[in-house]
Amino acid sequence: MTGDVLVLRALGLGDALTGVAALRGLRRAFPGRRLVLAAPATTGGWLRDLGLVDAVLPTRELEPFAWSGTGHVAVNLHGRGPQSHALLAATRPDRLVAFAAPGFPGGPAFDPEEHEVVRWCRLVAAAGGTCGPQDLRLPEVTSAPAPAPEDARPEVLLHPGAASGARRWPADRFAAVGVALRARGFRVGVTGGPDERELCAQVVAGVRERGGTAGGGTGDAGDEARDVVDLAGALDLPALAARVAGAALLVCGDTGVAHLATAVATPSVVLFGPVPPRWWRPLLDERRHAVVWHGDDGSPAGDGGADVVHPWLASVQVPEVLDAVDRVLGAGRAPARPRPSAARSTSTAVAPRPSRTARTVGTATPAGPARAVSRASHVASVASRPDG
Repeated sequence: MTGDVLVLRALGLGDALTGVAALRGLRRAFPGRRLVLAAPATTGGWLRDLGLVDAVLPTRELEPFAWSGTGHVAVNLHGRGPQSHALLAATRPDRLVAFAAPGFPGGPAFDPEEHEVVRWCRLVAAAGGTCGPQDLRLPEVTSAPAPAPEDARPEVLLHPGAASGARRWPADRFAAVGVALRARGFRVGVTGGPDERELCAQVVAGVRERGGTAGGGTGDAGDEARDVVDLAGALDLPALAARVAGAALLVCGDTGVAHLATAVATPSVVLFGPVPPRWWRPLLDERRHAVVWHGDDGSPAGDGGADVVHPWLASVQVPEVLDAVDRVLGAGRAPARPRPSAARSTSTAVAPRPSRTARTVGTATPAGPARAVSRASHVASVASRPDG
């Protein structure tokens, strides 16, 4: 009887979602074996419930964990090593699948310039499992029922939070986007975790105060409650996934929920700051997702963990975000889109207005294919991970 496949990816939601393709590849590489994911309990448990893994070993980052299995394969989807390699080697696996690192020769070379999805699929391919961006889809996620069944308006989600201040676009600008989208006939939902209630409340208040009766209501409290909903702390991970799956659009920063939109085929506008989008941008349905970034070609990645909003993100203005919304929605109309299991996008795009400073990447226009951003150093962001 063969042993388990122990996979380490003990990071956040975005990392979990960009690792989904590699997990599917490991299923193909090791059919019939139990797939055990060492990861935070919340994200790991959700992936287990979706059937992507068979069991979860709760852990975070590089915390030691207990493992009693034998005859297993250990797979490092966590980092470049050597610390994470040593953590897995301590479980005494029959085989360690990992990038080459000091003290751990023999694996493929780690390339800091690769997109996160491509990197881990390359490692899994070296172990005999095929996978690619198409495996990021989560057809297992179903849309949540309409928040107000009697209200046929589509919902737009604004997600103003991020793990650090460097990645948080100002709340008043999120509110301005919400005002504009409410005026176009969308319901607006503002999502965030329990520790982001104050931030989300600022956005909700801004939409209500500046929007007036733009959504077509009478301006009373009931209309406002229906038009603009504060969801901070109200959704667990499965509920958040279902809400995103049912939304017409997500507007957010460079954070985990952006990858959720990719996985469930929900159009998105993602605002990047210190970290170049080349390594984290959506790889599916490029006409359906727009990335707005003001980074300088060839500049090193900024400090993604800083407390203050990064200048590249701070320079992004509301009109260009609304332009990006128009491109992915077809001038503000919620498009028909494939279910999350579909492989192609059928949404339309309109030509963008010219901009001298902003780069919108990963969005095709009728004039040509998706335009990739110029290469910039990713070493800083890769080195900032716990595994270095």
